[in-house]
Amino acid sequence: MAIKNRNIAVCIILSIVTCGIYAIYWEYMLIQESDNVTGNTSPMHPLLVILLGMVTCGIYWMVWFYQCGKRFDDLAAREGRAGGNNAILYLLLAIFELSFIDLCLIQNELNQRATA
Repeated sequence: MAIKNRNIAVCIILSIVTCGIYAIYWEYMLIQESDNVTGNTSPMHPLLVILLGMVTCGIYWMVWFYQCGKRFDDLAAREGRAGGNNAILYLLLAIFELSFIDLCLIQNELNQRATA
């Protein structure tokens, strides 16, 4: 599956204009593409992640953001790059209700690996 290079500003604007409907689609694609890029061997279906996030009032999203950041950190280590503490950053942003920034950061990571 090819990774699509998405303009983050356009994603934010579309999310606002559609009252969050595009944000759900965007998150669905981020879940799917991040699992593909990081080589997640036991991915959950993106709809299940989104539903669990809604049912648990966002608690599962915090778990997912942490796991996604951890996978990006591990990927950076495998590529020989200095990995940051994405897992901690993503978790802290989610705890302080700034998970929209998490989506932007994950999209940025994916854009760096996107094919033209």
